[in-house]
Amino acid sequence: MFEKHILKFALLAPVLIGLHSPSHAESLVVDLADTVPAVEQVKEGLFPEEACEELRKNGFKCMGFKPAVRFSIPNAHFQLGSAELPAELKKQLDVFAQVLSNRPSDSPPIVVTGHADASGDASLNQVLSSERAKAVKTYLTQKGVSPSLLRVEGKGADKLADVNNPFAPANRRVEISRQ
Repeated sequence: MFEKHILKFALLAPVLIGLHSPSHAESLVVDLADTVPAVEQVKEGLFPEEACEELRKNGFKCMGFKPAVRFSIPNAHFQLGSAELPAELKKQLDVFAQVLSNRPSDSPPIVVTGHADASGDASLNQVLSSERAKAVKTYLTQKGVSPSLLRVEGKGADKLADVNNPFAPANRRVEISRQ
């Protein structure tokens, strides 16, 4: 029994070592690429304070935790000019739906941010990125996530993932994070 708690602590330690710091939060991005994350990875990434609570329940002291991470999903990118969800992205979103579908109503809001590459007009890219975020919200709500838990925003081509190639498919992405 004790070994199980030690193992769990060892697995959670990277999440729990840092202290919550807004200036540090910008650097905490988990790039999922084309991988489907594990439910625990998403849960601990979005709600790291819950891992601290679990440690406390098991008699351990929690010295702090890293802020929630931002999940970037670039390799399951959208087609040029499209807000249609690719099949690869749906597989990834299914895991987020598992984590978020049973969240209490007082949970911290989740932000779905859509992005576009630099092709096209800036105002059209803004609209397109918002449509991508809305498509993700719609998909998640169809999977049982409360619409009131999700906020959407579009960044257009303002926050490129690949700044060296503004037209790269990796820039056509969504990010899921805490508000």
